[in-house]
Amino acid sequence: MFRKIGIFFAVFAVGLCLDDKAGDIQGARLLVSKQILNRYLVQGKDIEVRYAIHNIGKAPAVNVQLTDVGFNSEAFEIVGGHLSTKFARIPPESNFTHVVVVRPNRFGFFNFTSSQISYKLSDAPDAKTQVSYSSEPGEGGIVAFRDFDKKFSAHYWDWFAFAVMSLPSLAIPLMLWYNSKSAYEKLNKPSKKH
Repeated sequence: MFRKIGIFFAVFAVGLCLDDKAGDIQGARLLVSKQILNRYLVQGKDIEVRYAIHNIGKAPAVNVQLTDVGFNSEAFEIVGGHLSTKFARIPPESNFTHVVVVRPNRFGFFNFTSSQISYKLSDAPDAKTQVSYSSEPGEGGIVAFRDFDKKFSAHYWDWFAFAVMSLPSLAIPLMLWYNSKSAYEKLNKPSKKH
């Protein structure tokens, strides 16, 4: 996860170094990353998706619109947040984050595509509108809930059944030992003579 982010920023830094106008960043420049925050993707369980927007330019980004069409309604249910959101402005050299919570309805492999962001390069009324795309998390496997539950649940009923089945094999020898011990103690007990 961190490796992908590091590679993304390294490629961007190399791109800036090779650009002739790298020192003349006049307008807003937005870097957008899309991350799946969950370690396990499970059918019927919430998946958190974080969008991080960084303005590395010297001017504010105005009328910023983030749109993600990668989560279709038949495969995912939106639990929290919005897949299409607007920010009035993002100040220079600052960042914003936006989180969406989705719940997959099906299991299998799913391709998490990039999201689209559009913004004006400055406050000027004739400012150019820039369209760019976020990083792409790639393909992720959504596991069926029954398989996830088999592997990661606490198995309380299994342990209870194991305890009930193993109880006779422990209790019967203990009861036999206790009966024979008490019988021998009665024989060895000295009787009082008056």
